Amino acid sequence: MVTPVSAAANGYTPTVSGTESSSDTKSTTLNYESFLKLFVEQLKNQDPTEPMDATAQMAQLATFSQVEQTVKTNSNLESLLQRTSLQEADSVIGRTVTSEDGKISGVVKEVTLYTDGIVATLESGEKLVIGPGVKVKQTADE
Repeated sequence: MVTPVSAAANGYTPTVSGTESSSDTKSTTLNYESFLKLFVEQLKNQDPTEPMDATAQMAQLATFSQVEQTVKTNSNLESLLQRTSLQEADSVIGRTVTSEDGKISGVVKEVTLYTDGIVATLESGEKLVIGPGVKVKQTADE
């Protein structure tokens, strides 16, 4: 049985993708293409006199399949979250919103959608993050 070859030992540095939200939190993950490159490098650099055990190879292929499905699931989840955020943003336009502490209140003129939330611009020009504790109600003329 051949021990896995280190990608760094062969001069290969995997590409790491990260995401950054407005709160500057960073998440680093090994992406789908990097996983595939590492697997191919391992196959290229195995000892021909002692090839990789078929069971180990099947386990890696199964892992590869799981990574592929996870990438697809994340993409679908991101799309769903975006649609939900757009619906939420649309639902507050023209309504009266009040901050949790009651200091900011007014009718929503427009909304701006960010990756981590929605900011409502009121008719007065004030801005309010739509989040926990914010009250949303219909205006008097609805």
